Amino acid sequence: MNKEENPGEKQNNPSDTLVEKIQALGQTNVPQAGDSNIHVLTIIGQVEGHMQLPPQNKTTKYEHLLPQLVAIEQNPKIEGLIVLLNTVGGDVEAGLALSEMIASLSKPTVSVVLGGGHSIGVPIAVATNYSFIVPTATMTIHPVRLTGLVIGVPQTFEYLDKMQDRVIQFVINHSKIEEETFKELMFAKGNLTRDIGTNVIGKEAVSHGLIDEVGGIKEALAKINELIKENKQDEKGLLQ
Repeated sequence: MNKEENPGEKQNNPSDTLVEKIQALGQTNVPQAGDSNIHVLTIIGQVEGHMQLPPQNKTTKYEHLLPQLVAIEQNPKIEGLIVLLNTVGGDVEAGLALSEMIASLSKPTVSVVLGGGHSIGVPIAVATNYSFIVPTATMTIHPVRLTGLVIGVPQTFEYLDKMQDRVIQFVINHSKIEEETFKELMFAKGNLTRDIGTNVIGKEAVSHGLIDEVGGIKEALAKINELIKENKQDEKGLLQ
């Protein structure tokens, strides 16, 4: 005798699950991450600040990342943070807010610049305890720019100048680059088409002291585990 199926009970169809995976990720086998003591934070596309960008833009909304960073700080299971960057830059104040939040974490942090860490991505990249850049990644260093209608030019220029100084001070305080060198890269002429600034690639960023080391995810994982180990030893020493 066949059992009657409950029409209100949803049947789990394996083929439906497979179709969902293909639609969402373009692949059938989705690797499942186990429990880890390291959290990975991605900053991609354009850093979105106070103004909402068009829907076709790939963005990272800073108001989404700030609560995540607070949760990372509070979660005892998370012992370290890896920040993956592939960003064109974006809102200066939003980028500085993220940079300050990352820099103020008590847990070890490591960043990896992948495709690019341009504009306000530079202070985010150097905000961690240790930074890596892959050989082909680029970082564009340029002055703070403003788009749209400008009213009260002298006052606006003074405001932008002070904002720019905040970016410069943050970068030199959280990296090994000299202030004079950073300003030379920022105000260089002829390196960027129709613009002021410099594009540094992989080893160049390291040679200037902007980034600590050339490397990818393997090196980043090794470094974060090393920093976690050191952090535990320091905490153990304080308790004794």
